[in-house]
Amino acid sequence: METSRWPPQWPAETAPRVVVVARLKRSAHDQAKELIASGPPFEPGELGFERHGVYLSSEEVVFLFEGPSAARRLADMIDDMVTSAPFGAWAPLIKGTPRIAHEHYFWTD
Repeated sequence: METSRWPPQWPAETAPRVVVVARLKRSAHDQAKELIASGPPFEPGELGFERHGVYLSSEEVVFLFEGPSAARRLADMIDDMVTSAPFGAWAPLIKGTPRIAHEHYFWTD
């Protein structure tokens, strides 16, 4: 993704955290739980992330990516055919298009 064409719905390229929210199809919760239990389909540290988390509710899955320029790293990962291919396992479980959740408040000590 070129800087001049950075999507306006994304946080700034240098954002240290990015959260992606996806709605699950009606019967996908158990399969989502299994995918999460098997770990990420990539090595977060090798891609420059410092932290990666996945949260599961009854209707949604939430992915957290954290590290220097996390937004840019996530965009690059999605654009790369090799690193994005393993996400295909999620496609049959997701209803609609995943959304970026914008950070409006974050506290740290």
